[in-house]
Amino acid sequence: METSIASLRVGERGIIEDISFDDIPLSLLEMGCLPGESVELLQRAPLHDPLYIRVNGSHLAIRTETAAQILITKE
Repeated sequence: METSIASLRVGERGIIEDISFDDIPLSLLEMGCLPGESVELLQRAPLHDPLYIRVNGSHLAIRTETAAQILITKE
């Protein structure tokens, strides 16, 4: 089932399927946030923004708005 990183619960994982390259900051792409990579939601900030994720061995903080643009398939 395809969904986005923003819909994951803490501890859930998924495989990145599709990214809107025009809407995603270049820094996320450079850190390995690319199709085929595994992503795990580590934590949500108290007001649910930002999200803390692990992708390609890196821990990243991304805005919920950006996470909603990254489509995944849950593992």
